[in-house]
Amino acid sequence: MKYFFLIYILVAVAVVSFAGLRGHKTEKTPWEIFPDMDRQAKVKYQRSSNFFEDGHAMRHPVKGTMPIGFEMPSKPASQGFEKQEYGFTHGTGYYYTGKVGDFYGDGFPKEVVLDNALLKRGMERYNIHCAICHGSSGNGKGMVTKYTMVAPTDLTGAGIDDPANAAYRPDGKIYDVITNGWNQMGSYGANISVEDRWAIVAYVRTLQHAVKNPVSGK
Repeated sequence: MKYFFLIYILVAVAVVSFAGLRGHKTEKTPWEIFPDMDRQAKVKYQRSSNFFEDGHAMRHPVKGTMPIGFEMPSKPASQGFEKQEYGFTHGTGYYYTGKVGDFYGDGFPKEVVLDNALLKRGMERYNIHCAICHGSSGNGKGMVTKYTMVAPTDLTGAGIDDPANAAYRPDGKIYDVITNGWNQMGSYGANISVEDRWAIVAYVRTLQHAVKNPVSGK
């Protein structure tokens, strides 16, 4: 019992030492158990910096550079948007949102040409952005599952490509998930262009078809 009271007293002293001194002023360096990234090797906006010759911390983008996946449009945005004029979502139609009114659409919009080039592009983009979680075959067993408790969706799971099944995901839904994220999956709308999102949707459908129709080795 005496050890219990001894431990109790020590804990009480520790609590008072740490909590009881809160708000006191001192010129001594404070104790930091969790620094919370208070000090970082960076400069804040509207501040000067001796690192650069002109003394400005804020830098202009390198001349001629543009965001990844962005292509220079033929006309300014104020004159309207056209297919592929802007690589990312800037519209309200099915091609840009994956929705028809308040519902997810199914099938591919007229702007998308389903051919071998699109599937090849979809495979490339899928392997870059999606395979690490969903697996190269779409079975949800990507590399990330070996190091975390995250359980990515099995894109080839039963019913996910069957309109008569409750688990079915229409093309517009898959597109929307790529754009805006869903559950533990973050948004890729800023990383993957509109056309590439549809290419990935097409490739996912190809993976689902491959699971249902395996190639015989005979």
